[in-house]
Amino acid sequence: MDEVDELVHAVRSGLAKHADPGKAPDIRRYMKSEMDFRGVPKPERARLVRSLFAEHVLPDRESFVAAARTLWRDAEFREERYVAIDLTGHRSYARWQDHMLVPLYEEMIVTGAWWDYVDEIAIRRIGPIRRAEPDRVTPVVREWAQDEDRWRRRTAVICQVGANVATDRDLLTEAVEANLDDRDFFLRKGIGWALRDYARTAPEWVRAFVEAHPALSPLSVREALKHLGG
Repeated sequence: MDEVDELVHAVRSGLAKHADPGKAPDIRRYMKSEMDFRGVPKPERARLVRSLFAEHVLPDRESFVAAARTLWRDAEFREERYVAIDLTGHRSYARWQDHMLVPLYEEMIVTGAWWDYVDEIAIRRIGPIRRAEPDRVTPVVREWAQDEDRWRRRTAVICQVGANVATDRDLLTEAVEANLDDRDFFLRKGIGWALRDYARTAPEWVRAFVEAHPALSPLSVREALKHLGG
């Protein structure tokens, strides 16, 4: 058994050990998930992965990506996919956070197709990589902003949440304007969230942006101006 198989086996065994079948159905209903849950609360999962990632160190980029993909693709329970995302964000593998991981994250975004996966990947994976390598990744995000898949589009809209002064205003503008007419709740909520977050850094710019875009949905406007008295 190689390092990847050992980690994957340890993750599955650990999640099974901490499972709470009594909680799992309620969590599944709340998350509207087609995939079953083990019923492992997030704090317990966090403690578990800290231990497992320290014990099972992956030696190279290839094994790191393989472990993440295996946990993701072969998951029988939603927590296995959460651990796949946890693995991609572990400090031991920060040196591999670059444009070469974008296809992995794109697969997770499209096949995960729900906010609990997508938001973490968009903000904490795609966002930092785009800021580090704007010439390589910004064109990809621009394409996603106009993609048929709503989760690629939501990623394009919210990936700069938390960027503060490093926000690319042109990219934010393009991502929002590309989705003004979309009636999807997750797009409208995402637009409002992205603008509300940036309002902490540039309140007047956000207020002016909202005024200049009357096609913004009421939900997006309400979210965008939430802390601006609007």
